[in-house]
Parts: sequence; C-alpha cells; structure tokens
Amino acid sequence: MRAAILQKTGQDTLDVRDDVEAIGFGPGRVRVRLHAASLCHSDLSAMAGVLPQPAPFVPGHEGAGEVVEVGEGVTGLAPGDRVVLCWMPPCGSCHACLHGRTHLCVSSLRRLSTPTFRVGGDTDAYGFYSTGTFAEELVVAADALLPVPADLPYELAALIGCGVTTGLGAAVNTARVEPGSAVAVIGAGGVGIAAVQGARICGAARITVVDPVESRRERALGFGATEAIAPEDLKSAARGVPGGGFDYVFEAVGRSATVRAGYDAARRGGAVVVIGAGAADDKVAFSLGELFFNEKRLLPSMYGGGDVRRTAGRAVDLWRAGRLDLAGMITHRLPLAEVNEAIRQMRSGEALRTVLTLD
Repeated sequence: MRAAILQKTGQDTLDVRDDVEAIGFGPGRVRVRLHAASLCHSDLSAMAGVLPQPAPFVPGHEGAGEVVEVGEGVTGLAPGDRVVLCWMPPCGSCHACLHGRTHLCVSSLRRLSTPTFRVGGDTDAYGFYSTGTFAEELVVAADALLPVPADLPYELAALIGCGVTTGLGAAVNTARVEPGSAVAVIGAGGVGIAAVQGARICGAARITVVDPVESRRERALGFGATEAIAPEDLKSAARGVPGGGFDYVFEAVGRSATVRAGYDAARRGGAVVVIGAGAADDKVAFSLGELFFNEKRLLPSMYGGGDVRRTAGRAVDLWRAGRLDLAGMITHRLPLAEVNEAIRQMRSGEALRTVLTLD
C-alpha cells in the first residue's frame, strides 16, 4: 500500500512510498482502511522533534476509515463500521480513568515503541502516537477507534480525531464558557477555530480572534468570531473590555510568548486556557505576586479536557444539528501523493485544514 514516511526526525518533507505494509494484526487489534486524513500542526511538531516520536514513522493522527477485519477478542466493532482514530485512548483502569479524567490517561504511550508498519519488506516503522493516518491502511488496538455514524462523511469525521475535539472541548469542558462572556482566541488554526465555535455554542457574546495572518483572521469571522485582530492589537483590545480584560483567553499556538500574552489579556479572576502543544524546554514565567494578586486561572486543556468519546459524540450531535461547521474548516483537499504541498500550505498559513484523500 501507499504511505507517507518521515525517515529521520528533523526532515522537512515526507517520502510517499507504495511498498509499505501495516503489521501487527492479531488479538485485540483491528485493521482499518483509511479514507481521509487531516493534517494537524502536531504532525509537523513531531516531524521537527518538538513532540517525542521514534523515527522512521508515518505521521498523521486525524483520520477516518472503515473497519476491514477485527482480531480475536474485539467486541463492539465489525467489518464495515465507520470509525475515527483516537491517538490517546483511555485504558479505563488507571488512576486518571478511575477518577473521571480519562483524557489524562497515558497508558497508550507505551505503544510508541512498537512498530506498526514495514517499509520495503525489511525496515520497521512506527505510526505517529500509535496511529499513522497518512497511510491507506493501518492496524491499531481496538480502543484506538471511535465509531461514528454512517452519515458522517469521512473527510468531516477525520477532523473529530483531534483538532475539533480538542478546541471544542477546551471551551465546553475545560473553560465551561459562560453565556454573555468575552472570549479571546490566540491562533486561528484548526484548533483555534474549533475553540471559537465552542465559545459561540456556549453563548459567548464577544469572541476576539488573534492571528498574524490576515486571511486566517478573515476566515475566523465566518465561524462566529465577532472581531479579528493582529497580535499587536491584543493589549488595546483587552483594555477595552469591561473589567479590563477578557473573561477567557484560549491559547491555541503552543508557545510561551502567546501564553504570556494571553495571561496579560485576561481580566483579574479570568481564565487562560492553554490548548497548544508546545516544546518541553519552552518555559513561561509568572511572578508569585501577580499570580496571587490577579487570581487568574491557568487551565491547561489536553485533548478536549474531558472524556474523548463523549466530546467526539457531542461534536457529531452538534454537526448534525447545524451548530458546528465541519465542512467550512476544510480549505484544501489533496491526494496523499501531494502531502508535502499540504505541509507547505499549513506552514505558510494558507490552509486551515487540509484533508488527504486516501480512496
């Protein structure tokens, strides 16, 4: 089959090959035929080494397809089922899972050291965070699959695997945005736009999007943002909000500078919700005095800040009700062979979400 491979961490481009095999099928495992995969900035972070992932590997963690074959002991899934990949599935038995914090379960990270692809018949390769959706087929553990309704198109379902669930959940689960509130979202990529939609769904009265790329600012207005500004205008915009700052600031970039800017733009007693996945050595500084005096809440939000299956199901329900725009988030569609063009578009800010078609 065909798949896109990163041969070495730090490389800028992928090799698209047709001599790749999905391996590891057996008890508890499921073979999936991918139909659509979405490019997320986390894929680029893994390619650069910002997120840990052994190489060579197949990037991609947002994907949707159909079940082809189920291994012994697999229940609740059957050939023909439409599914979305879940890159960090909860185990159900660890401390986090038993205390209702299933999105903090890290048991699946142990799988990172297990190859799931073979290239050229003799070279093992990994799937990004045990998925690897830039391939026509993959084999994953059954718990890494989220069943979705058959009427949800594959290209829309792919977005639910990470970006939409992460951004929507940050607003609904982590921040619990209150109706009538003032919200700022720093970063108008796929996750940021999902947070914008989540804030709108929660009833926010003012949603200010902050992004350096003009085209992305303009697109944000179509998803519920009430204004879109450049980063240099954030301070003055915050001063103009009653209370001297925003009730909620969502940071969807993953950099210390934007986290600090978000903290400064929040009102006293407000919340700064950190969604972006940043580097381990990128540190942000706060004084003890300002933390005590301002009482601003710092709320990291990982994978939607709640049970991923519930949040993904909620996204489907909101889409069906016409309240969550998934189709509008897809700005480009490309075949797998043009994955490097999709990467270029994301890096330049041209694309909000590019879907790779794998049919």
